[in-house]
Amino acid sequence: MGTLRFATIGSSGIAERFCEALAEVEGAELTGCYSRDLGRARAFGEKYGARSFFDSLEALAASEDVDAVYVASPNGAHAAQALQMIAGCKHVLVEKALASNEREAREVFDAARASGVVALEAMRNLHVPSFAAIERAVAEELGEVRLATLRFSKVTSRMARLRAGERLNVFDPALAGGALMDIGVYCVEPAVALFGRPQEVRALSVTAPVPGCAPDDPCQTIDLAGEALLGYGDKVVSLSYGKMSDDVLPSQVAGERATLLWDQTSCPVNPRVAEHEDKGLIFRMEQASTRPIPVEVPANDMVCEIDDFARAVRGEEAALASRDRFERVTLDSLAVMDEIRRQVGVRFPADEA
Repeated sequence: MGTLRFATIGSSGIAERFCEALAEVEGAELTGCYSRDLGRARAFGEKYGARSFFDSLEALAASEDVDAVYVASPNGAHAAQALQMIAGCKHVLVEKALASNEREAREVFDAARASGVVALEAMRNLHVPSFAAIERAVAEELGEVRLATLRFSKVTSRMARLRAGERLNVFDPALAGGALMDIGVYCVEPAVALFGRPQEVRALSVTAPVPGCAPDDPCQTIDLAGEALLGYGDKVVSLSYGKMSDDVLPSQVAGERATLLWDQTSCPVNPRVAEHEDKGLIFRMEQASTRPIPVEVPANDMVCEIDDFARAVRGEEAALASRDRFERVTLDSLAVMDEIRRQVGVRFPADEA
């Protein structure tokens, strides 16, 4: 095929970063933009060279000028919009989380396969070269893995607005928001990609009531921070995430021969290995020396997921195999997040269907 022509749904900061990354991907370009406000669609898209603008999802799905759609609307709209684009024979790259729950995600993937198009979650930290390096180290250097910790927390300025009684998209269960879906997903998906679907999930969260909810609304609680344990029988994986504080510790996978560490779970950098040294009886752990794993990550890491998606659309065998693998990761990760939410009492409208 020729140039892969993209349109965007959404005009947030992540959509801007996508458009900037798209300009760096050979054989792909931005053609169109959708917003409920046509003027906003035009103002957003013209900055990046778009030529077609839409305030109708029906018109976007039917457009002959668009091959693929990047869906960057609120989480709760992802599945329905992806399904609408797939019905128009558009490939879809859907921002994380791909859907509100596992059931919705399965509907998207089934529809994409039935229509012969590619559906992929834009889970950027799984597509960067540094994650491939992490996978190799886990498989080849650590020995039997027994413990792992993946962590990502950062303070959001929106907390003050939530405390003041404002209802915000990112903290709105009606839109499948919350700390787990926005931040925790960056921990859940690498864990599932590395170790598979766990046998057991145990979770605790800091939650808050959602402003403006009726007393009988089943979706009136949102999570602000949390931790979860994933049990695999022979190993335990700990996940820590939140939007109330900054976590400055690295993530790590600890095996019997060595421990792998890396920084910035949302975009892994600086992977390094600390070899185990048998020093006999000791009463405190000393700072271990580490061996770096050289790897480069693009300044705009979304380039990697777009390139993988474009290769799958073009039918490259390795890219299609990767698509199949990450489809399973998405489904299993959403199953984990469904269970975490069930345990901590966070419900979405899609759960009631």
